[in-house]
Amino acid sequence: MIAIIDYQMGNLRSVQKAFERGGHAAAITSDPAVIAQASRIVLPGVGAFADAIAELKRRELVEPILESIDANKPFLGICLGLQLLFERGYEDGVQEGLGVIPGEVKKFDIPSEYKVPHMGWNSVDWPRRPPIFEGLDEGCYFYFVHSYYVAPANIDVVAGTASYPEPFCAAVWRDNLFATQFHPEKSQSAGLQVLKNFAELT
Repeated sequence: MIAIIDYQMGNLRSVQKAFERGGHAAAITSDPAVIAQASRIVLPGVGAFADAIAELKRRELVEPILESIDANKPFLGICLGLQLLFERGYEDGVQEGLGVIPGEVKKFDIPSEYKVPHMGWNSVDWPRRPPIFEGLDEGCYFYFVHSYYVAPANIDVVAGTASYPEPFCAAVWRDNLFATQFHPEKSQSAGLQVLKNFAELT
């Protein structure tokens, strides 16, 4: 079973429907017991870093998330769900993240002609191609909405890059942990392929 973690910070139903379009059922849940029993975990997210961490703690979801990752279950973070995996973010001061991936979440510091948030379609290249990106063309387009980007301490975890206007990390991969800054559920056929690949990992 695929468990989509509900902490009131994401477009949960859109993610669930995208899995269903690929022929895979997914349950939206905030029950730690259900998360513990799931074979695959998805941490989506839209909103503020500090609010998200606070809500995960309030719902006692931090431990189930960390235990699932430690157990090497397939785990997918989406947008804010990617950022929360890092050690710290800088939205409204310094905020402590889940600390799964060494590194920080920084705000775009870019020329004034570029708007923040970065919103819309952007091509993604694959420095390393994890199995969830199988079947996708180099440079295919995905949908982004974000004002902050992740800066991993170790570039070996970087699986995808995009540019706005400078290159930034658009996806990470470590063992069975995958996470994307873009929204697969909003990225039409390419995004649906990512979610289908994740659901069918062996």
